[in-house]
Amino acid sequence: MPNPILYNKKFDELNEEEKKLLEINKKSIADFVEQSSSISDVNYATRNAHAKTYAVARGTFWIDPAMPEFLKPFFDREKFDLFIRLSNAQLKITNSKKDIPAYGFAVQIRDENNNLLSNYPLVNFPLFPVNSVSTFLKLFTAINLFYIKKWSSLFSLIAQMIKIIPSVFTVSFIRNAIKLFSKRNDFILSFDYHSVGAYRLGDYMMKIKLSPQSVNKNIDKKQNMKKALKNYLQKNDYTADVLIQLCYNLKDQPINKLNVEWKNSPFIKIGEVKMGKGSLLDARDCSNELLSFNPFESKTIFHPVGKIQKLRDQAYKISVQTRRKINKLLHGKEVK
Repeated sequence: MPNPILYNKKFDELNEEEKKLLEINKKSIADFVEQSSSISDVNYATRNAHAKTYAVARGTFWIDPAMPEFLKPFFDREKFDLFIRLSNAQLKITNSKKDIPAYGFAVQIRDENNNLLSNYPLVNFPLFPVNSVSTFLKLFTAINLFYIKKWSSLFSLIAQMIKIIPSVFTVSFIRNAIKLFSKRNDFILSFDYHSVGAYRLGDYMMKIKLSPQSVNKNIDKKQNMKKALKNYLQKNDYTADVLIQLCYNLKDQPINKLNVEWKNSPFIKIGEVKMGKGSLLDARDCSNELLSFNPFESKTIFHPVGKIQKLRDQAYKISVQTRRKINKLLHGKEVK
């Protein structure tokens, strides 16, 4: 196996047009969050992505002692504490019994002194439909404006959606879309979860996969997902393997081409994530609702890599700043 490619900040650099579009997008994010309580009909400001919280729980990241020696310096303890948030990707919170199967498994890793080490917002679909930063920013801005202005911005949204159609017609994307459709009724914890984009591991670059060891996909299909998840974690332990792939060459493991899977990079098990019975926290508690999983709040050696990933830094910051400003009066109260 060749040596991994080392991180270079050039993977993250935005051009001037992209920077200008990002500023426009940040304004649309702030506007969305400011109006999000009325958009979702709740009494607090929501996130502008993955707004619906299914559960918040404590967990543990157990390190695999059999991992390759060159990776062990990054994981110098037997275990790490976790905060975990399970969510739905929709921007608007609804009370529907059936949600689209676009789930999030956000993980926050802390040390023994409760200091933040890294955030990893994982999702149950391994690919991203857009490679162009400009196209994505225009689309994301159009989506925010549609929720704010409704039908008056519909044609703008449709125009931006048409532009992404070519990028979803890859073998990887179509195969994974079919797979997701076939699993649309499966239990949320039975899915694999992925980092989608790349992350630093020191000077290396990696993708992350969380793969459950043994979860029945047919659990509580008649209940809504939030209740099913609560029932499961009150009665069962959850364990998932933590696997990574390293970047060895940009042809097989592209950093800025997110609509294809990495190939010719074997998965390496680095540990296990566990949630025990009784690990659930009160998701309605304001301190839990205000948790931020911005991956750029991590230590630098664990930061995201890539142009699309770079957008998360400013997007997360403006979202959480606006959300916390609005919700500060709710501190210490329940978020219903």
